[in-house]
Amino acid sequence: MLDEEGNRFWRLVAPAGTSTIQLRAHVRDCGLPEPVAPGAPQAPVEELPVQCYPYLRASRYCESDLLAPMAWSLFGATPPGWERVQAICDWVHRRLLFDPSAARSSKTALEAEREGRGVCRDFAHLAVAFCRALNIPARYCTGYMGYTGVEESPEPIDYSGWFEAYLGGCWFTFDARTNQPRIGRVLVGRGRDAADVPILQSFGSHDLNSFRVITIARELEPDQADTTSLGTSSP
Repeated sequence: MLDEEGNRFWRLVAPAGTSTIQLRAHVRDCGLPEPVAPGAPQAPVEELPVQCYPYLRASRYCESDLLAPMAWSLFGATPPGWERVQAICDWVHRRLLFDPSAARSSKTALEAEREGRGVCRDFAHLAVAFCRALNIPARYCTGYMGYTGVEESPEPIDYSGWFEAYLGGCWFTFDARTNQPRIGRVLVGRGRDAADVPILQSFGSHDLNSFRVITIARELEPDQADTTSLGTSSP
């Protein structure tokens, strides 16, 4: 099943007891860093496609209405467009400390800012909330991200959260946690925030006993490589 964003869903009726769910996939990537467009402009609200409007509103984890005064105080003087979104990423990157022990399913952007720590989804939620408060459409993204082209981190590969901002007629990828263009990011889902794209939504009680992500990078032959940019998409 597909939703309006193109996210794919599977339904499963699991029996009582322990269940194991596995997913294997082959993903082809162009092998290039995500595109950067410093001159990409910010469109006036009245000129935005109607599909962008849900990504201007506050949502479950992104209280852009409550964070609006702070957003305008911090970033109101920055040039609108790419520079403003990058300024937001720079500030969030400095403000939050990546701390897996600070993760919780109920944490919002406002709470992450007040606590000053969180995981990748908290970095994304706070940046998304600031963007929306400044009339920049922003949507939450989730998926996998390895260490291609960067120094490997001590943390194991896991589900990651980042965001996309609508600038210059395209959706561009931003990541306030890593705060640099990356290679091989695997998009799994998009939504207003993490509530729209959970890895598992259970309609009954359950306990997650373990979760593992295994990735194997393989370089393609020149005639097999896909040179299409994967960094932008239409609304």
